[in-house]
Amino acid sequence: MKIWSIKKIIKEVVITLLMLFVVSMALNYLRKPDTDTVLPDIKALSISGDEIAFVGDGTKPTVIHFWATWCPTCKIEAPNLESIKGEVHLVSVAVNSGTDSELRAFMEERGYTYAVVNDKEGKLREKFDVGAFPTTFIYDANGTLQFSEVGYSTTLGLKARLSLIR
Repeated sequence: MKIWSIKKIIKEVVITLLMLFVVSMALNYLRKPDTDTVLPDIKALSISGDEIAFVGDGTKPTVIHFWATWCPTCKIEAPNLESIKGEVHLVSVAVNSGTDSELRAFMEERGYTYAVVNDKEGKLREKFDVGAFPTTFIYDANGTLQFSEVGYSTTLGLKARLSLIR
C-alpha cells in the first residue's frame, strides 16, 4: 500500500491544476471568435436610454463583454465586471435576455451599476461572431483587439490582461 506524503499530494494538485489550465487555454483558443482586430465604431442605446459608443475616448482600454441572464457562468462572472468598470471603457452586451425593463430589474436586484446594451435579436452577437457566453474582448486604448476570452474570467485575470496593455 502506497503512503501519500504531503509533498506527493501537493505535486499531484499542482500537476492537475496545470493540466486544467492548459486544457482551458486550448478550449479558449478553439472557441475564439473570428472577429475584426479593430473595434468597430458602433453606437447603441443602453437599457437606461443612454447612447453607448463601443469605441472609447482613447485614454483607457475598452472591454466588450457579451453575456446573458440565462447563462449561469455569466451570473457568477458579473461581479468581476463591476470591479473593473472604473478602470476601463466597459460595454456590456446582454444577448437574448428579455426586455430593457427585465434587464434593468436583473441589474438592480444584484446591485450592478455598469451600462448594459440589450442585444434582443443577437445582431451585435453576430457582428462580433460570439458563439458562447460569456465572451469578453479586451481592446487597447487605440481600439486594437489584444485579448478575447470565452468563458469565465476572474477579476485577477481581467486586471492582469489590462495591465499588459497599458
